[in-house]
Formats: sequence, C-alpha cells, structure tokens
Amino acid sequence: MAGGAREVLTLQLGHFAGFVGAHWWNQQDAALGRPTDTKEPPGELCPDVLYRTGRTLHGQDTYTPRLILMDLKGSLSSLKQEGALYRDKHLDAAIAWYGKLTTHKEELYPQNPYIHDLLSAEGELSSDGVWRVKSIPNGKGPLSFTSAKTPKPPSPTMDSIRVWSDLLRVHLHPRSICMIQKYNHDGETGRLEAFGQGESILKEPGYLEELEDRLHFYVEECDYLQGFQILCDLHDGFSGVGAKTAELLQDEYSGRGIIAWGLLPGPYSLQEPQKNIYRLLNTAFGLVHLAAHSSLVCPLSLGGSLGLRPEPPVTFPYLHYDATLPFHCSAILATALDTLTVPYRLRSSPVSMVHLADMLSFSGKKVVTAGATIPFPSGQSLPDTLVQLGGTTPWTPLSACGDPSGAHCFAQSVVLRGLERACLISQLTPGTPLPSPLHACATGDEVLAQYLQQQQPRAISSSHVLLTPCKVVPPYPHFSSSLSQKSLLLDGPSNGTEVKSIPVLGALCSSSSLHQTLRNLAKDLTKLDLRRWASFMAAGVEQDDLEELLQEINSLAQCYQNGNSLMD
Repeated sequence: MAGGAREVLTLQLGHFAGFVGAHWWNQQDAALGRPTDTKEPPGELCPDVLYRTGRTLHGQDTYTPRLILMDLKGSLSSLKQEGALYRDKHLDAAIAWYGKLTTHKEELYPQNPYIHDLLSAEGELSSDGVWRVKSIPNGKGPLSFTSAKTPKPPSPTMDSIRVWSDLLRVHLHPRSICMIQKYNHDGETGRLEAFGQGESILKEPGYLEELEDRLHFYVEECDYLQGFQILCDLHDGFSGVGAKTAELLQDEYSGRGIIAWGLLPGPYSLQEPQKNIYRLLNTAFGLVHLAAHSSLVCPLSLGGSLGLRPEPPVTFPYLHYDATLPFHCSAILATALDTLTVPYRLRSSPVSMVHLADMLSFSGKKVVTAGATIPFPSGQSLPDTLVQLGGTTPWTPLSACGDPSGAHCFAQSVVLRGLERACLISQLTPGTPLPSPLHACATGDEVLAQYLQQQQPRAISSSHVLLTPCKVVPPYPHFSSSLSQKSLLLDGPSNGTEVKSIPVLGALCSSSSLHQTLRNLAKDLTKLDLRRWASFMAAGVEQDDLEELLQEINSLAQCYQNGNSLMD
C-alpha cells in the first residue's frame, strides 16, 4: 500500500453495526477531502490503513473501504449487494444460452430520496443518477469533483432513514457485502435472535467458505496487515457470528491484532421480557467468547447498563439526541470510534493494534471501557478547560458499565483531536501567575499527558493530540444548538449554522468498574429460570454452556479488582 500503511480489515456484523459502520465510513469519506483551512493540516491520519485501491472493468481507479459486512435478508433497501462500481452492463447481458428464456425480475427498492437529494446537492451524483467516483487521495490538493460552492444539503428526517444503507454515501467493493439469506431482517418470524443461531451460521460450509474467500481476497493484497477490527452486534444472534468470526481470525491469522467492538443499540424496556432476556444472554456469551479469541474487546452503548434492569441513557452537555433512534445513537458511537481508533491509523509513529491491545489488556484484562466528550469544548485554552473539570471524569461513559467516577484505572489510551494549535497551551501573557502546572506545559501533548498523570497517577497512560477534527457532515444528524461552524461553544443558538467538524476527546480504559459490572452480569444470569427460555437453549446452547459462562464471567471479573495493577 502507498506510504507503507499498516492495513486493517474491518468486519461489520449485524444491522446496528451497519448503522455505526455507515456513519463511520461517511466520516472517513468526508475526511478524504482536502481542507482549505491552513489551520487544519492534512496527513495526520493515513486513509490507506482502512481503504484499498482498485480498478473497474472500464479501467477507472477506485478507492473503497477494506470491508466485509454481514447482514440479513431485507436489510439493504436500494443498495445492491454487488455494489455499483464494478458492474458491467454488457457482461451482465452476455448469456451462453440460445434457447427460450424466462426472466424473473425482483422488484427493486427505489434509491432513498434523502441520499439522492444530498448527493445531487453536493455534485456527487450526475444527472443520470450515477455516482461519481472519488480520486485516490495523495495529500496534494482537493479531490477531483470538489467545487468551490455547493448548495446547502437537505436535512435527514426520522422517516427518511429506515435501514443503515439509507444513510451510506460511499461506494463498496463487490466483495464487501455478504447476505445471510436464511434469516429475515423484518417480520416476527425467521429472526436471528440467539447466540447459538449465530454460531451455527459459520458452521455451515456455504457461509464459512464465503467468509474465508472474502478474507483471503482482502488479506492477500495487503503488504503489512496489522489486524482486524470487528464491529459486532451484541444484543442478538450476531453475537454468535462475531464469536465464530473472531475464533476463525485467531486460528487463521495468529499474531495479528483483533479488536472487537461489541455494539448495543439504545434503551430497552421491561415490557418485552423475551427480548430483554435474549439481550442479556447474547451480550454475556458474546463478551466472553470475543474476549477469548480477540486481542481486546470493548462494549459500546449509550445505555446505562448491560444487565436486566434498564438504566437511563447517557447524556452529553452539548448534544441533544433521541436515544430511541438507531440513526442518532450510531452516529455518536461512530464519532467515538473514529477517535478511539486513531492510534493505529496515524501516518506518523502509529501504535499497532497489537501494541495497543497489549498495553490495555495485561493480566487477562481483555475487556475495556470507552468514553468520549462529544464535542470537546473549545472556547478557551486546553489547560483552562481541564482545570475547570477538576477531579471529575472528563468523558461520558460509552460502555454501559455505570459511572466510572471513583474507579481505579489500570491503563488507558486517550486521544484529543480538533483543537486549534493556539488553544492547546496556555494563552496567558508572560509574567502572569500560573493557575496550575498544566499552564506551564509547552505543547498540547504535554498538557494532556500531565493531566492524565494527575488524575490517575498509578495508571499506564498513552495519549495523542491531533489537530485534525472529526467530520460531521450530512447525513450526520443535527444534534447541537450551541456550536458554531468551527465547533466553538456559543452563548446562544447558532442560528442554523451548519457544523462540519468537531473536536472530540476519546478514551479506552481498563478500569476497576468492570469488576462490579461483570459480577452484576453474572448475578442477573443466575436469576434466570432457563426452563422458561427453552427456545434460546434450543438454538444450540446447552445448560453446561451456561454454567461454564458463569465461571468465565466471574474469573474475568476477578482481573479487575482494585490492586491488580502493574504499578502496585
């Protein structure tokens, strides 16, 4: 790959993972455009880590995500499984048969009107409805189709986004989409509900061979594959698909990093007992099996709890979102993910997936928590902002593991991105008494590192500060009413100013809070009368499996007791 990139192959497993992935790839796509603001230099992140170059049958160069995604029948809407880049109408029409033909044509979904209007407004859709292909970025100027001025894009509505493919605005390679035809996305029957069902899918030769073929296709073209990132639904049967996928990757590509992001949608209700019990069981089985076969596992959710008792969703000071909408929840989690994954996507001095996982997962601590400040306040200097936070945790928890305040952090990886260079250090005039040691630091990296040392002096900390912000262009939801176009906090409403990028603080943490979270998960499991949920067990999970699960959860919880640290 160009520039000696250390490639990563992404796997998206499940429908909510599709929502998070769609926002994630939209943000990567927006970042490929070269900035016109000289204060926002390009090149800190290497897109070749996530993207691959290719060429269509017509000789056109392409740049598409290095991605394999799996979802159920009926989840694609107007998106074609084979994509739109490489299809050749003349080849499609070539039929080696001269007898009588009967054509059975499936009714196609119309293209989502919102995405059609958005792409048309931005000049990425020609008059005949064909997407224009982005040129391969080389860091030497704007992309070929970029115009100086484009109309204001339309705003998405709740009715315009039904499935994740309704908001995806990037081209996918024909080898990316793998559909599971034996289960339905919609309807009350034929659903992929249980962990055992998901495991059994990749025990079938057809699906297993298809996944292996796609893996080989992407892996064999890599010069230096550093590993795999798995975006996997935990709440349904895709937890089993993710577990078997991680096991396959561990067996086939030992030594490569495998980082699994276990995704859970918004709040749940006690009014749906079966769905609630299945969510608990799938989450528990998924976490334990992913931890066994991955380098690192991180649950991602805006919910307040992984257990049976529902807790209110998390809140953000400057975001006003609807926790019942996958479109909203997935956008926030994708924004966090875009920042949390920065260390192994850096162009200069990257931290490999394996090294990042090793730092966070010592002594068997394979499960970590995530947190983020979205957006990070940028109306004053970084030292001033951090001092005002005092001893409070500077980020909102995103792993449904409760309030991390007071918990002991064993190791953490923290990324701050998007602040202007002048805001990274103290702006006090020379000779002014310094309010804190942070104000004496000479760089933003020193400010953040010293702050983390003050907050968790016994933790192993890794930190990165980037000038590049996180892109939030449409179809990203309009969340905040107190930000300017450059994401500065305003005293009043923004008068409709479109926010295109935001600063974000993200953190991965191996924390003692997981001790109680995992113990509570085990307690909830012991309360279940499995005779009432025989359908879950009939999907391929036995009583012995549940008893082994409880032992493994309790053993994992012991790793996170206070005092179990390299610094002790």
